[in-house]
Amino acid sequence: MPHRLFPRTPNLQNPDTQALRAEICAYFLATFDTYEDLFNTLRNDEAYYQKPINLRHPLIFYLGHTATFFVNKLILARLIDTRINPRFESLFAVGVDEMGWDDLGVQRNNWPTVSEVKAYRRQVRELVKSIIEITDLQSPIHWQHPWWAILMGIEHERIHLETSSVLIRQQHIALVQQSERWQACKLSGTAPENRLISVPAGEVNLHKTNADAYYGWDNEFGEHHATVECFQASQYLVSNQEFLAFVEAGGYQTPDYWLPEGASWLDYSQAKMPTFWLQSDRSWQLRLMTDIIPMPWDWPVEVNYHEAKAFCNWKQTTTDLPIRLPSEDEWHRLYAVAGCAPVGAESAKANVHLDHFASACPVNHFAQGEFFDVTGNVWQWTETPIYPFANFEVHPLYDDFTTPTFDARHNLIKGGSFISCGNETLNTARYAFRRHFFQHAGFRYIASDKVQTVPSSHYETDKLLSEYAEFHYGDKYFNVPNFSVQLVQAALPIIANLPRAKALDLGCASGRASFELARHFAQVTGIDFSARFIGQGIQMIEEGNLRYTLQDEGELVSYKTRSLSDLGLDDIAEKVAFYQGDACNLGAQFTGYDFILAANLIDRLYKPTQFLEAIHERLNIGGILMLASPYTWLEEHTPREEWIGGFKHDGENVTTLDGLKGCLLAHFRLIQAPMEIPFVIRETKHKFQHSLSEVTFWVRLN
Repeated sequence: MPHRLFPRTPNLQNPDTQALRAEICAYFLATFDTYEDLFNTLRNDEAYYQKPINLRHPLIFYLGHTATFFVNKLILARLIDTRINPRFESLFAVGVDEMGWDDLGVQRNNWPTVSEVKAYRRQVRELVKSIIEITDLQSPIHWQHPWWAILMGIEHERIHLETSSVLIRQQHIALVQQSERWQACKLSGTAPENRLISVPAGEVNLHKTNADAYYGWDNEFGEHHATVECFQASQYLVSNQEFLAFVEAGGYQTPDYWLPEGASWLDYSQAKMPTFWLQSDRSWQLRLMTDIIPMPWDWPVEVNYHEAKAFCNWKQTTTDLPIRLPSEDEWHRLYAVAGCAPVGAESAKANVHLDHFASACPVNHFAQGEFFDVTGNVWQWTETPIYPFANFEVHPLYDDFTTPTFDARHNLIKGGSFISCGNETLNTARYAFRRHFFQHAGFRYIASDKVQTVPSSHYETDKLLSEYAEFHYGDKYFNVPNFSVQLVQAALPIIANLPRAKALDLGCASGRASFELARHFAQVTGIDFSARFIGQGIQMIEEGNLRYTLQDEGELVSYKTRSLSDLGLDDIAEKVAFYQGDACNLGAQFTGYDFILAANLIDRLYKPTQFLEAIHERLNIGGILMLASPYTWLEEHTPREEWIGGFKHDGENVTTLDGLKGCLLAHFRLIQAPMEIPFVIRETKHKFQHSLSEVTFWVRLN
């Protein structure tokens, strides 16, 4: 009888809703049952409660976790309104994020029994099955579709099918047993000699929309385009045999091969060889999920990033070639050149999706073009820390799936392993782990001296900086247009006949007005006292986008990304330069401007009079000074004796406009009556600050 294939991730655009419903139901049941069957490799109940590694929960957690995930997401999607077991759906909700190799995680002793968790799983199985069978279904299923939560639960369980299998592989061998479904490969022979094959230069163009035919996690969506230079790549994944040369050359004892982070991990772990290798009496063995076998030297070595990187550094010294791990984009070029295709209805021509083995297999078993195992067998570490594509959004049902990994500490793995299935098998899949993490992952190396830069993945979390990022580049609130845009538009009639060589944006903060001025001036200088604020403008110039979190309520946040291209400003960024500076004590080089904007600045200066009485020196004769301020005088910013308005003198009111005239009329003329421009600053999802800034224009006379 032919081997029955594990169901593939369904096409969510199938117009035949009955067929689509049946396919999703089969996909769910096969996933749910296969995941539970994986735990039959545990020998007894003790295996569920003894941690395989200190950094993770015991396996009983993962048995319950994927089931409670369904209930929690179905509640959020409003497909159900009643919980099955509130205690379980809290206890099993959140796993341990292995952020450090010396993080011992959470210790609990109140786990339910195995039989209780299995009974709960049966309840969840029937609940989800009934929802799929009776809930209204309209095709296609897309990002906003309520059924997205069902697919999310299934694909989430398929991820844990793989990660739980790794934990079982790390469990004490006496606590696991062989199982009919989980049979390892029996093939092994002489390891092939690896060689480098040229990969021509080419383009990588990724564009996955929320209406894509296949389920995806948030980090897959958006746009990404890159030009990849030619490089050479190893024909095979690095085998156990090839890696043995590194071990025997003292690679684990040679600090020069290890990056600082890798050296710290090595010092902590005291590793002498790959974690799944065993040695006794000069006999080498390999730990599999449920067995220990003689070392299959032609299988791919399975290591973490640090070990893979150290091997590449060693290889570089022994070959005098620029050996390194590939980038994510370079892997995509390999995928294209090798002629790979997504897993289809037939048995995959790769060791993937459990189509062949429940383990790795020889590195020369599955050819893909001139290469082998571009997809399948084991995941491949890349040099690329995961980062969001342009127009990245988080899904509201799972807002912390990817964003915690945007920290430059999680590297992407590509290609999938023997147990990767569903979404994991798509070339668009983007999974990333901490560099010390163990997965069914190995690597191939490339030779290239071209190192691709990766956009920053950092999300600004400082509340004030995030508020200003949103104020400058974010959404419109209460129909009040963007303040920086309003300011520049208000200036356009005034500067219509003005020379447009240079403009100065003083107190530029995050820099939006500087970019807007660059639409009309050949050169714009943005200056702010805060290096942290101008850092946002500099990031916009260097990377074209800005990422930040916004407080919604309490600890809850939302994630935002804004790019210059979204704002139609990407073609003028080269005209803007940002500097840190003190408006009351500017450097001599900041002069000769045709236009100066000082927005919401004067009531934040420690000596506003000093600033106002010297600003004419920075402006050309006939140039325009634009001042905008809500006149919010506070002693925490400006000593009381330095205020130029907002107080009584001899019983009479002295306004800030009076003070401006007193400071400026020696060199300027007020062009027109003051005008008011509103602005809104978002503090939280339910709290906003609405203000009016008074705007005046002054022409320099002498």
